[in-house]
Amino acid sequence: MYAISLGDDGAELRPLEVWHAEELLAHIDRGREFIGRHISLPEVVCDLEGARSWLKSYADRRAVDGGGLHGIWLDGKLVGGVLFRVWDTPGGVCEAGCWLEPAAAGRGLVARGMRVLLDWAFEERGMHRVEWHASSANEPSINVARRLGMTREGVLRENFPHRGVRTSTEIWAVLAPEWRAARARTAHGDH
Repeated sequence: MYAISLGDDGAELRPLEVWHAEELLAHIDRGREFIGRHISLPEVVCDLEGARSWLKSYADRRAVDGGGLHGIWLDGKLVGGVLFRVWDTPGGVCEAGCWLEPAAAGRGLVARGMRVLLDWAFEERGMHRVEWHASSANEPSINVARRLGMTREGVLRENFPHRGVRTSTEIWAVLAPEWRAARARTAHGDH
């Protein structure tokens, strides 16, 4: 399987497959409370069968061109992931997301991984719009959206019940022309 380097610190982006279930479960167990502050992944990946089932659901989505899942490895250890939770090829719209265990936070891993996936979505797959949905209380995720050049489009107030509390969801997005212009400015600034 392939691995894409995310920099000089040993970080890599790789497909996260069903056969990674044990590794995924160990990773979620290391960061269960931290990861679960804003998303329900730890409730889904609560045991080995849950890990296999969740990974299989993304394998099934990929098989019908309906989503995708990649892990972020740091020095050979799974520490997080980035995904396309929703993928609508005819409409040209998808929704990206992420998670990290606490030891990997603050290193820019999600932004680096998402740049690879956004380049692919826009340039290889012809997507027009990539959305990012984040709890209004999830400042690190909102900061990733900002670093990716996304625009905050609105807030769905108290739309998501999480751990017994109704939370609000911010909607951020970047359009293909905006992404290309930002990438061109970055490339131009590198020379």
